[in-house]
Amino acid sequence: MIQSPILSDCTHFLEGQKMFQILAKAKSLERIGRKVIHFEIGDPDFETPNNIIEGCINALREGFTHYCPSSGLDLFKKASAEMILRSRGFKPQLQQILPTAGANIQIYYSILCTVNPKEEVIIFDPSFVSYSSIINLVGARAVKIPLKEQNSFKVDPSDISNAITKNTRMIILNSPQNPTGSVISEKVSREIFALAQKHNLFLVSDEVYGRMIYDNCDTSFFSPCTLDKCLERTILLHSLSKSYSMTGWRIGAVTGPIKLIEKMSLLLETTSSCVSPFVQIAAAKGLLDKQNEISERMTEFKERRDLMVSLLNRIKGISCTEPDGAFYVFANISKTGLSSQRFSDLILENTSVATCPGVFFGDNGEGFVRFCFANSKKNITEGLKRIEQFFR
Repeated sequence: MIQSPILSDCTHFLEGQKMFQILAKAKSLERIGRKVIHFEIGDPDFETPNNIIEGCINALREGFTHYCPSSGLDLFKKASAEMILRSRGFKPQLQQILPTAGANIQIYYSILCTVNPKEEVIIFDPSFVSYSSIINLVGARAVKIPLKEQNSFKVDPSDISNAITKNTRMIILNSPQNPTGSVISEKVSREIFALAQKHNLFLVSDEVYGRMIYDNCDTSFFSPCTLDKCLERTILLHSLSKSYSMTGWRIGAVTGPIKLIEKMSLLLETTSSCVSPFVQIAAAKGLLDKQNEISERMTEFKERRDLMVSLLNRIKGISCTEPDGAFYVFANISKTGLSSQRFSDLILENTSVATCPGVFFGDNGEGFVRFCFANSKKNITEGLKRIEQFFR
């Protein structure tokens, strides 16, 4: 009998992003004629702004279809630096910025270039799915701090302090947070930065949803990266996927200490050579042009949030709090008597509404389901009507 070669040990830790697996199942139902309403994945239904599309077309016509430096185009890095200055109050050096294919790869680059096998990374539970998956992949250990609904899923710095050991290498923050929509206050951000400084840790600040804080939130956006200007230990993760409706473009920029960015650039060079130059040029145009359209979309997202929260709280066995940011509602479904996985499976099979089980985001997410309101008010109304009828 011929034997097959054995895969590497690290492949056992590859989990992927399970919401994409739900999306694939939902798409298969659409192919057989089902009208699926998508609440499972964070992909805004708005189109990419026209000025960005035109910028890309012009770049293609002008011949920007070849290799460019692995460290990225200065045009895009300058635009990113200007964006950081406007939104976070400091202007990083170009050597601190690395254009990447979206923000997810930034998590991988950040961890691989700073954390050794068996060292520890502090994350929260629930949290974005890629954190623990990448930590496990590189042979490190994820130390998970529970977030509680009764505390509005807020971060407590004392929990972080208690979790730090001699093996801790990094803390990962995400504000506004996926999946809960909670926002970290300036006071708490400063306390966590002080802990990172005291224990000489890297502090990753995932700010993909930084533009998405609602005007009735009692906490304004604050980035801990302003405290050292990404020169010492903070690493700023950012992409244009959510705010600019550019999920399929795969474009973002990571900002951090110069020596770290140099190593990340070599890693990018090794894994993917460079980021498409025409995409960088288009993204730079988006960052530098007027932001009126983006602001208008935030007004629409707030209306969608309010609608979804109102309708979810009408459904038997479901309750939810109002998220302060991002475009997710993390709804408590424990009174339905179903696990989060079973809830999502039944809803998709019986109502053609796709949702994301809370357990995908960590053990502490069990009993919750994430609903994404990056969809039209018409679809939000219809989708939640179907779920309400299912639970009658």
